[in-house]
Amino acid sequence: MANGWANENAVQEQIDATLDDGIAKARSQLHTGNSAEFCEECGDPIPEARRLALPGVKLCTACQNALDKKQSAFSGYNRRGSKDSQL
Repeated sequence: MANGWANENAVQEQIDATLDDGIAKARSQLHTGNSAEFCEECGDPIPEARRLALPGVKLCTACQNALDKKQSAFSGYNRRGSKDSQL
């Protein structure tokens, strides 16, 4: 298949790079260390069950949900590019 300047494995390399980035992001967000007793955002107490289930947790459930929603709205960058950028 004619790809212009791209090598034969360019699509697979792009997929692999996207997966690697996703894995690195997920690993960077893992909780570690001691859990906080009070939420760092709102100051409400974090239930003991949550602290035991997620070592290193720093936010209450409500604040964590808000943060997750905010982060999902920003998905990073688009590797696909537009057709114009490929000319």
